[in-house]
Amino acid sequence: MRKLSLSPTVAFAAIARNPQLMVLMAAGSLTTMTGAVFNPALGEIKHQLQLAPEIGGYLAAAHVWALGLFSLPLGILCDRVGRVKVLIVSLLCYAVFGAAGVTVDDFLPLIALRGCLGIATAGITSASLGLLTSMYEGEERAKALGYATGTLTLAGIVFPLLGGGVGYFFHWRYIFCLYAIGLPLAVLTAKILPQPPERTSVKTEQERPKHKLWQVLGRYQTIWLLLTLSLTSIVMYSVVFYTPQYFKDTINANTLTNSLVLAARALGAAMISAFGARRLSQSLGLYKATAIGFILMALTLSTIPFLREIGLIMLAAVGFGAGFGLILPNLYDALAGLAPSQLRSSVLSAGAGAGFIGQSFCPIVLGFVVKKHGIEAAFFTAASASIVVGMLLLLFGSREQGVVTSDQ
Repeated sequence: MRKLSLSPTVAFAAIARNPQLMVLMAAGSLTTMTGAVFNPALGEIKHQLQLAPEIGGYLAAAHVWALGLFSLPLGILCDRVGRVKVLIVSLLCYAVFGAAGVTVDDFLPLIALRGCLGIATAGITSASLGLLTSMYEGEERAKALGYATGTLTLAGIVFPLLGGGVGYFFHWRYIFCLYAIGLPLAVLTAKILPQPPERTSVKTEQERPKHKLWQVLGRYQTIWLLLTLSLTSIVMYSVVFYTPQYFKDTINANTLTNSLVLAARALGAAMISAFGARRLSQSLGLYKATAIGFILMALTLSTIPFLREIGLIMLAAVGFGAGFGLILPNLYDALAGLAPSQLRSSVLSAGAGAGFIGQSFCPIVLGFVVKKHGIEAAFFTAASASIVVGMLLLLFGSREQGVVTSDQ
């Protein structure tokens, strides 16, 4: 088992020397790519296909709902038939269903393809998370999850720029060709991960995990973590969905300014998740470190309605991203610790599904608040929810020492 360093320079070098880890990071980043390269061209697509605004919005949400619904079933499939097999097939389907959009001229076929692409993405997410957490244990697993979160957040910067650039300089149809990257990644996965890297020793019946999947998912710690992941997504996407519109209305921010604000958020999350989350969890405890992340998100969210200077806005964006970067790898690490290795894909895919369901419900929950009280109220509502969870984690954080992982 290779050791991972938290030093940025050494960490990147260690990842570069580990082909398996590089492939998993690249495959996992496709989860972000699914919507990130498509959304910048959504306005042009709605115009070209002559779609009503409310109907066109379904195109942006189709893959998210598919992710939320199919993450757990595909996680179970990973644990039963093999994570590498599911990853290869999912990557191939990702390339086929994604690239097929280049030929579509009607709403119904396009939304069907987006749904199928979401299912393929769910398979990639479930398999890559299961493989990653089985390659490493303990502290090394936490570091690897930190790197994965950092990779996802950096992908959140690169892919929107890539999709927007292709749509602007060429044609919106060509953004669908970007999904074809799944094909070479499937080939690399087949060559570099010919056998699952998880532990393969044969266990006797007495040595097999006693916990069934539904027993693990039914534990109060698991339910709490799943609910927390959903809430994290709601808080996170309150910024993604509403800050561009808010800053456009208040300081007349253009597309570039809003892109820089979202990029600053992603950069803060990437750096903290990769190089700071594990250190804080080691010194303070996993739940208390996560609580600090929620409190930091709440504080920065509550300042948004009062900010008018771009420098302060960028600083708040970095702070918000840092809070998110503390939360996500620690929550997934805690979830992985509750699952036996044979069920990790299933349990972690349930966590991924919970996060995507939270993302889907964000505009529904906060949209009601915006309609009744304005955008500022959405920020205060998300901040209030975040601070409540943070205080609960601080209050009950001392109980984490009594939680025994399922592998023990």
